[in-house]
Amino acid sequence: MRRRSTVPPAPLPQREGIDPVRVRLPADPDGVWGTVRDHLVDRFQGAIGAGRVEEMLGAGRFVGVDGVLSGGEPYVAGRYVWFHRDFAPEVAVPFEVGVIHRDERIVIADKPHFLATTPRGQHVRETALARLRRELGLPALQPAHRLDRLTAGLVLFVVRPEDRGAYQGLFSGRRVRKEYEAVAAYDGEVALPVTVRSRIVKERGVPTAREVAGEVNAESRIELVERRGGLGRYRLLPVTGRTHQLRVHMSGLGLPIANDPLYSEPLHSDPLCSAPRDEDFRAPLQLLAKVLEFTDPVDGRVRRFESARRLAVWESGAAS
Repeated sequence: MRRRSTVPPAPLPQREGIDPVRVRLPADPDGVWGTVRDHLVDRFQGAIGAGRVEEMLGAGRFVGVDGVLSGGEPYVAGRYVWFHRDFAPEVAVPFEVGVIHRDERIVIADKPHFLATTPRGQHVRETALARLRRELGLPALQPAHRLDRLTAGLVLFVVRPEDRGAYQGLFSGRRVRKEYEAVAAYDGEVALPVTVRSRIVKERGVPTAREVAGEVNAESRIELVERRGGLGRYRLLPVTGRTHQLRVHMSGLGLPIANDPLYSEPLHSDPLCSAPRDEDFRAPLQLLAKVLEFTDPVDGRVRRFESARRLAVWESGAAS
């Protein structure tokens, strides 16, 4: 029976809600890395430069299980090294993360538009996970699923690491009822309600997903809730969770979601309904993860949570 390796706990605390980077030194069959410094310079000089690696070593920023590394330690394959990356400047998202519910096991966050769920790429500190860890004092907090950065609404976070698998299993096993709300143009020629089934693919490095021929991997039910002039308010019920699934399915029906920078054209001259750049905070994508409903995998209770957020295009129309 193969033994599973045990990863020691990080000897560095989080910084601004961000975990340190963990590196496991790989095998060195050619013996080119005599010291830890040799490997770190070789590994990271392309990204940050050899000089910056040396500066970080000099500042004691690389740490092993026994403490700060000078870099002169003999190279040992399998050794763990931790460090914090330099944080690049980020555009501050000027909206708060709401908290709908909090108990000893879960936090239900009401994420604003434009805020990523977890650190990735250029969005690190300006993420729901980093903010909640800092604001709630919960360093072990982890998401059970993810919500697209431009979409607002409910995200389930798990407080204790030992509970994460149970709540992640709800989503991977499709045992969560998810209800979204969207605002898009109204078209009387589109017969609703309708269940859309298609195959969606998303290629790495390509911003948009697309529908292609082949076995179905994406299913959504689309319902018209209300009409006001040329706009409609829609209920979207995804069965699966492909990247950009609801945006792609709405666009495929000829009803692209308002303010979608990837899949729509401007609805009209109102700036709230233009197709914006990603960071145009005046024109958020009109898509909201409104409801999460599931049977709690720990205590068996039926849980239902609803977002307190509203979609600006529809609300502004209501006031006019």
